[in-house]
Amino acid sequence: MATKTYKAVLIHSIQGSQFTGYEWSDFLTEHNLKTSMSRRGNCHDNAIVERFFQLHKRERIKRKIYTTLEQAKADVFDYIEMFYNSRRKHGEANNMPPLAYEKLEEFKRKSI
Repeated sequence: MATKTYKAVLIHSIQGSQFTGYEWSDFLTEHNLKTSMSRRGNCHDNAIVERFFQLHKRERIKRKIYTTLEQAKADVFDYIEMFYNSRRKHGEANNMPPLAYEKLEEFKRKSI
């Protein structure tokens, strides 16, 4: 029987005591998880991703109850591919969804 080997999952956390203690560190090691942490006093290290996850939690996760991991994964995919990138308007993209904005910018570059 073939066995799968998995790469470690990266957990990004803040520098709170609950994420720096021995118990948390031991848990990560036991489950083959790696940790990533922003530099102390610099909350902007990962600002783009932090913003995305804040929106994702507010707009989707807090409004749903998932009964299976597969259901949660499918919903995250749906949020990113079917809503966030294709329909959700972004202020930094002239109030357009990212995919539409990218197409517009590509058209502008080609027409120069």
